[in-house]
Amino acid sequence: MRRLKLTPRPDWQAKAEAVGFVYHHTEGQAYWDESTAYAFTLEQVEQDLEPAAAELHDLCLDLVDEVAGSQELMERLAIPPEHRDFVAASWRAKSPSLYGRFDFGYDGKAKPKLYEYNADTPTSVFEAATFQWLWLEELIANGTFPAGADQFNSLFEALRDRFKVLFPTGGFVHFASDEDAVEDRQTVRFLEDLALQAGVEPKFVAMDNIGLNAEGQFVDLEGFVLQAAFKLYPWEFMLREPYAAHLNTAQVRWIEPPWKAILSNKGVLPLLWERHRGHPNLLEAYFEGDSAASALGGRFVRKPLFSREGANVEVVGGDEPVLDQGYGAEGAIVQAYHPPPDFDGKRPVVGAWMVGNEPAGIGIREDDSVVTKNLARFVPHVIEG
Repeated sequence: MRRLKLTPRPDWQAKAEAVGFVYHHTEGQAYWDESTAYAFTLEQVEQDLEPAAAELHDLCLDLVDEVAGSQELMERLAIPPEHRDFVAASWRAKSPSLYGRFDFGYDGKAKPKLYEYNADTPTSVFEAATFQWLWLEELIANGTFPAGADQFNSLFEALRDRFKVLFPTGGFVHFASDEDAVEDRQTVRFLEDLALQAGVEPKFVAMDNIGLNAEGQFVDLEGFVLQAAFKLYPWEFMLREPYAAHLNTAQVRWIEPPWKAILSNKGVLPLLWERHRGHPNLLEAYFEGDSAASALGGRFVRKPLFSREGANVEVVGGDEPVLDQGYGAEGAIVQAYHPPPDFDGKRPVVGAWMVGNEPAGIGIREDDSVVTKNLARFVPHVIEG
């Protein structure tokens, strides 16, 4: 694994906007950064990253099966008591999943270590599936990379084909997100396009425009009932919204399914460690307050059960600034300190994508800090040789 220094294409912004990647800057700072890229060997992909994602996914599904049958474990994960049966029933019904993203610390030498599993509402899928692939094709064409260069990236085709599996006869599917969050809306547009290619008729509805009819069904502004819906809105929020009482009876086929409320929770990290202590892809982790956590020593990482983009993640015993966005009321976990590798002062985290039950590619976020936050940059990758 190497960090390459490259010359950005002079017209990359125009090319990004031409394909809908309009959020290439965040708060005035470049989000897409092609002045660098990470190069992997085929062995690193096929023997480290891909099998780690596949094996951890299997361990996670085993854990869901256990948690779905345990009120005690549901409580440890702060799943509201009134919705535990709803979550468990979706697992027993084998409600299918579309995608998820494991975040790994990986330096190309040691085995990838799991930081967390973004199993419910992962973003960066559009730039990983589309724009970094277009970048590679152009750099091969202009001679920057040899003709044999490649990426670990079948995301576009895998997602399109997964929609065909989820909806084999096509049909009408709502797609929902925060309409005013540009990245979320463009991510959903991308997924709508893939669904359309798979024979699905997509219809967007803003999350705050979903209402209830007299029968207690969820409807859009035009009164169309939500029967199947992809939502880029986390289950931990949905289960605490005023409308949550209707989730169990409205009979919506949600993508992601309710059982993802189990996996999109950092509490799975200590639960996985309890069950697979010493696993080469896991970091030692405990629920905050567990006496066993003293084994982590004086420096460790504290993470709220629910948080996003590094918010309220604290390196205890370190001097990293904390991005306080108010997360943490439901509890926290503590995890062994294992900073992302240092490449020229930059800290990459490798996001390994799962589509259905199969690994389908990677995307890399790079930060100047050991905690990957909201202003981290997306950088492309290449497989050499």
